[in-house]
Amino acid sequence: MKSLHVETATAADAAAVIDAVTLAFSGDPMARWSWADPTLYLATFPRFARAFGGVAFERGTAHRVGYIGAALWRAPGVYPDGEKMGVLMAETIPPALQKDGEKLMEQMNRFHPQEPHWYLPLIGIDPAHQGKGLGGALLRHQLAICDRDGAPAYLESSNPRNIGLYERHGFEALGYIQAGSSPTMVPMLRKPQRRT
Repeated sequence: MKSLHVETATAADAAAVIDAVTLAFSGDPMARWSWADPTLYLATFPRFARAFGGVAFERGTAHRVGYIGAALWRAPGVYPDGEKMGVLMAETIPPALQKDGEKLMEQMNRFHPQEPHWYLPLIGIDPAHQGKGLGGALLRHQLAICDRDGAPAYLESSNPRNIGLYERHGFEALGYIQAGSSPTMVPMLRKPQRRT
């Protein structure tokens, strides 16, 4: 990789960006608990990513490094397509996991900050390019905006391997989210940093 240059991902970039994020989450504990069957995962995750974070393409808050890594941010006061999310989850999550999924959502809502904040629903790097600093570049890009504006940032880490990355960028764990047979997610908040 020659450059860690971060660009805004437009609607024209959406399909390629969603493909990269789908690859990135193919080994994610929560994603694969939700859709363990590979065919179901590949058919569902792109739709999930669009419902959960796709508004970032419309708002100019989707960022990419080439087409191998991306972060889909939601600005303060911007929400996912709740109706699409609900229908998608009801149609694709195995019935045995539905109750646990509902409990996870309730816990996520309890941890979510009430104050205006930037929310990172999805960040991912194509596994063939992980470990090259792309995730850090994507985080630094948006967190500089958060710091400039004095805004906190929030996320839920669904993969324990990523917690150290988030901590290095100023996020702090708030607790744990887990229900039934689900993996554990870690809600994390980053307060705005003073610029020196």
